[in-house]
Amino acid sequence: MKTLLQKTRSTLLPACVTGIMIFLSLGLVLSGYGSAPEPADVIIILGGDDGPRVNKGGELFHAGYAKNILVTGIDSKYYNPERLDWRQKRLIELGIAGKAILVDTESETTWEEAVNSIAAMKANGWKSALIVSDPPHMLRLHFSWKKAAADASITFTLVPTNPDWWSPLLWWSNRTGFRFVISEVQKTLYYTLKYF
Repeated sequence: MKTLLQKTRSTLLPACVTGIMIFLSLGLVLSGYGSAPEPADVIIILGGDDGPRVNKGGELFHAGYAKNILVTGIDSKYYNPERLDWRQKRLIELGIAGKAILVDTESETTWEEAVNSIAAMKANGWKSALIVSDPPHMLRLHFSWKKAAADASITFTLVPTNPDWWSPLLWWSNRTGFRFVISEVQKTLYYTLKYF
């Protein structure tokens, strides 16, 4: 007959191993919807970073993937069309004409970015988009856009940046990667309850 300690070990060990495997796989799960770019009508650069998303969007534009750029997450309280936002300035510095850059000043969340970007796409007759963000943001983006675009005739491809702090397998070994993953897990759970 097994002792209580043996029973506890036989139950606890598999649970610990399972927990560790889930924890380590979070990077793969969160970034799994990222894809290679495909030709599209617009490149949508999401807000919330300090430059890599803008740089990636510029690369995609110059590689010929789209002729239009929509920059989201610019706070309307501080935006003045006469004084360009730093992300607009950066894109122009990268050699992109200002007339190719549209700005969304209404979106404050990932969900609002999806809803408002889809409205902008409809208004401009765009049917396809490349959505640029960081790798661990891909899962929440996928479900947000899938839900928001359910009644729209558009397609979207999620294109991740390539930050030096990101590794889908070793995300926990870098402070930025660790914080981003934990934040995304929390936000994805919240979005699941509120939107999905």
